[in-house]
Amino acid sequence: MRIAYLDCFSGISGDMFLGALLDTGVPLQLLRDTVAKLDLGADLELQRTERSGINAAKVNVYAHGEKDLPREEFWKQHSHPHEHTHQDASGAAGHSHAAEATETVAHRHGRGLAPGRGLSQIRQIITRAELGNFTKHMALAIFERLGAAEAKIHGIPLESVHFHEVGAVDAMVDIVCAAAGAEHLGVDEWVCSPLNVGGGTVECAHGTFPIPAPATLELLKNAPIYSNGPQLELVTPTGAAIVATLVTRFGEFPSMTVEAAGYGAGTRDFPRHPNVLRLTIGQAEKAKASVEETVSVLEASLDDMTPQLFGYVLERALAEGALDAFGTPLQMKKNRPGMMLTVLARPADTARLAELVFAETTTLGVRVRQEQRQALRRGLIAVQTPWGEVRVKIASLNGRVSNFAPEYDDCCRVAREQRVPLKKVMQEAVRAYLELPAAKQNG
Repeated sequence: MRIAYLDCFSGISGDMFLGALLDTGVPLQLLRDTVAKLDLGADLELQRTERSGINAAKVNVYAHGEKDLPREEFWKQHSHPHEHTHQDASGAAGHSHAAEATETVAHRHGRGLAPGRGLSQIRQIITRAELGNFTKHMALAIFERLGAAEAKIHGIPLESVHFHEVGAVDAMVDIVCAAAGAEHLGVDEWVCSPLNVGGGTVECAHGTFPIPAPATLELLKNAPIYSNGPQLELVTPTGAAIVATLVTRFGEFPSMTVEAAGYGAGTRDFPRHPNVLRLTIGQAEKAKASVEETVSVLEASLDDMTPQLFGYVLERALAEGALDAFGTPLQMKKNRPGMMLTVLARPADTARLAELVFAETTTLGVRVRQEQRQALRRGLIAVQTPWGEVRVKIASLNGRVSNFAPEYDDCCRVAREQRVPLKKVMQEAVRAYLELPAAKQNG
């Protein structure tokens, strides 16, 4: 299995990711062709640079023909007082915090700034471009995550999120080229290190915020993060959105046979801190068919408890971390119909779940034993339906998906919020999953 590992010891931004892609062998012409297909009047250039003695690829994105300006100066001239105009370690500013450039915000501050592009317009631009299906799907998924984070932070509907004209161009180039480069690499799994988010504070329209910025922190939910080194923003919202969409797991450097390693440079050069993103591509060891693990089995036979209470116990057990919980009909002593409650648990959770069974049922005893089970490797992959994002559960055998199913709770949420039939949401989630390239279907 071919895997990619992101070393985010100096954070990640969109242009750093593009530089790392190019340094591992993604053709520059592929990314420039991708930019041209967007028809935004933008261009992308590559330069070689050095960061603390490390030779790295530096990507510059220019819009509206302004190629003579260094990227830092370009963003300085295109920042606006009502936007987040902080400078991150990669040199990108302004576009990262998209929601601040909404027409409503601009008018509230009396700037009279044009509202820029909304997500619906960005979707149209990406959809109509002559790009591969994977590139389109991945780019849209990254933008949706970025927009959803901004919408939540600012308390506005997703469709009200607008990107300022210049920032939208830069973000689209970063995000669509990131998707195109990822498709070209054709890896089966993206893995990421804990992310160094930097430190200090950032001046926003809302006041002074500690780093990571609110949108970045929202995007990095469930990701391991830490703060070290320069007191600046090292992870931008665009970089965080790329990680949140591409990466399937976080951890230390995986066991692999290395094929290529590349370095993408941020704009600033810090003393004794290489401001680069490292991307390593290689072949992982062949995955085992299944995982053998020890589980605790808790059982209790019940003949004097109402069905309502039994259902509640099952829900509580699952909410408290049980691997599974179910009931089996029994014919008990004195010919009483009853139910056997079975709870599967991790060994460390056994005592806690046994206490739950005693507290919530009428049993006087709980049988406990340990068993070995073979479990398929499992994961989740997000797909886009016409009504929003839904996760699909996948189970793999020998590195290939053997079973998949839409996450029921996600489908229920979307069906309720969008007032569409649940079965239609589930059907669309399956269709969206099956349209993914084979490599992406494997997570």
